[in-house]
Amino acid sequence: MNVIQKLTETVNFIKTKTKSKPRIGIILGSGLGHFVQHMQVECTLPFNEIPNFIPPTVEGHSGNLIFGKIGNAELVVLQGRLHYYEGHTMETVVFPARTMALLGIEILVVTNSAGGYGDGMNAGDFMLIEDHINMMGTNPLMGPNIKELGPRFPDMTEAYDRKLIEIAERILRAQKTFSHKGIYVGVTGPTYETPSEIKMFKALGGKAVGMSTVPEVIAANHLGIRVAAISCITNLAAGISKEKLTHVEVTETAKKVEQKFCNFLTEFVVKI
Repeated sequence: MNVIQKLTETVNFIKTKTKSKPRIGIILGSGLGHFVQHMQVECTLPFNEIPNFIPPTVEGHSGNLIFGKIGNAELVVLQGRLHYYEGHTMETVVFPARTMALLGIEILVVTNSAGGYGDGMNAGDFMLIEDHINMMGTNPLMGPNIKELGPRFPDMTEAYDRKLIEIAERILRAQKTFSHKGIYVGVTGPTYETPSEIKMFKALGGKAVGMSTVPEVIAANHLGIRVAAISCITNLAAGISKEKLTHVEVTETAKKVEQKFCNFLTEFVVKI
């Protein structure tokens, strides 16, 4: 089956399980999956029950597609995501985001855990992503263009919607949650970066680095979906911190700021 046939099969299956018509899609990053407890959940579909979906293998990623509401906002939430470093093709990595788009979402909110190296950053801070640098050495749109999904050469001038960033900034200020705004550098992983790589990313203008987000954002822009993205700075990047980096630190920091993160995201989806 080609991509469109797979997407059609997946979307048709999901529509037999729920009557929900989500306007907003959310991708939850490492350790941030508890946001769904703030939702009025209507339907939970484990990845392994959905045709053409693959369960994630990374700790902190449950692997559920969840439909529900917060207030009047109808949502579809990916509780867990796939990463390129797990050995998947880019087509597989962005398949869930494309599925959400074909279910009718107009806005995609992407979250992640990231290493921070911007001035004044601390573990537990948030960073609104205003742009990205793709250092993954590949792109989910490589190969023949799928014209049903978008143009051959999609514009990425405003990959992250400026109006959504403004709304997010206002909410974070009102909630007295300290946050940064900056450029996210997407890398393949699964190794954490070397101190020299972090120096290079900083020289390029980046403030945070991670192993996700960029593929889904590109795929969403290809489909004409508005995107907002926020990083939870779960650790200071190599060379900034004296400590050795571990995934345990990532999930533990995410857990500590979980309530603040959920408060922000809950209000954000209602406002947009």
